Amino acid sequence: MEGGAQVGRRGSAGHEALPNPDHEVMDYSQRIARQVAAIPRSGIRDFFELVLGRDDVISLGVGEPDFATPWNIREAAIHSLEKGQTSYTSNLGLLSLRKLIGGYVHGFFDVEYDPASEVLVTVGVSEALDIALRALINPGDEVLYHEPCYVSYMPSVVMAHGVAVAVATHKRDGFSLKPEELAKAITPKSRVLLLNFPTNPTGAVASNEDLAGIAKLCIEHDLICITDEIYSELRYDGVKHVSIASLPGMRERTILLHGFSKAFAMTGFRLGYACAPSPLIEAMMKIHQYAMLCAPITSQAAAIEALENGAEPMQRMKESYHERRDFFVRRLNEMGIDCHLPGGAFYVFPDVRKFGLSSKDFAMGLLEAQSVAAVPGDAFGPSGQGFLRCCYATAFDQLQEAADRIEKYIGTLG
Repeated sequence: MEGGAQVGRRGSAGHEALPNPDHEVMDYSQRIARQVAAIPRSGIRDFFELVLGRDDVISLGVGEPDFATPWNIREAAIHSLEKGQTSYTSNLGLLSLRKLIGGYVHGFFDVEYDPASEVLVTVGVSEALDIALRALINPGDEVLYHEPCYVSYMPSVVMAHGVAVAVATHKRDGFSLKPEELAKAITPKSRVLLLNFPTNPTGAVASNEDLAGIAKLCIEHDLICITDEIYSELRYDGVKHVSIASLPGMRERTILLHGFSKAFAMTGFRLGYACAPSPLIEAMMKIHQYAMLCAPITSQAAAIEALENGAEPMQRMKESYHERRDFFVRRLNEMGIDCHLPGGAFYVFPDVRKFGLSSKDFAMGLLEAQSVAAVPGDAFGPSGQGFLRCCYATAFDQLQEAADRIEKYIGTLG
């Protein structure tokens, strides 16, 4: 009735919905699971909401390669679709892919796994981490992890009903986890240690001595170790990556997480994998089969090509990152920003405390004054306060321009 009061609202299929004269609003705060309601939004995503739609911004924030996935890998995905390979796979993943993963892990990580029962293909390493935690943790169990760390670690523990226990790392140690610091955090409730070397956001690597000390503590305190080694191929200065899973006594108590996103520039394919003793893989697979069923077959076809013929493009990308790391760290130090030389990944974690600003204030000022986006360090935990995460996996000319703009910005800070 034109111009008259609305007496009802249209429901589904054109039916008249019941009026709500009191205009009551549902209180959803009591409907959301407590462990989810307590989790903060990602500091990375909140910050980059401010960048969306701004063409003038040079982003040093998003942690993914600036390279397109190598053509031969993309072509394998296209060819699989052309052949009509659009079905489900085994819950564990294509056996042909698992065999290749087993061979790759044996050669690169020096740990041997049975492709039939000790390898699980997942929807990215994120899913592998989630189901590993859910498979291991009972409510109240403590999970130790080193911080600053990837933003999902603490929330993943909380969503699995565990207790997240951060162990701070420090610039003076190159942000490596020191065994003596880890030892202080272990309690009778400690069940799992979560490692990430090379580390996001600091680029930190662990020395062989530190890894041996960490392994000793895991054995002494009967901890299961989940080791996220997604950046393992991106080690620089001729240093060979060493996995904690390869150390004596650790294979049987380690879940090795790896994938294709970083070294093969396949972030959008969302493909990872877990390697572990078969009872642990079986427990993870139970969750995986009900939550995801299987990883996408198209991505698995691309991953087969990556493992068979992806070494050369991977090496070229690694050499480019190495060059960018050396350039960017040198420029930051030359302009008066103290920055350690990271041993891996594609991040630097410069110290901006001397300027008297919080991480967020420095990052916001840099964005507003010079249109350069970097992530405040405390987005990766309280121990990141006073630092920035800058991703150097961006075009070299953009990296040069970003360095010039950062130098202009700090020149205004006095």
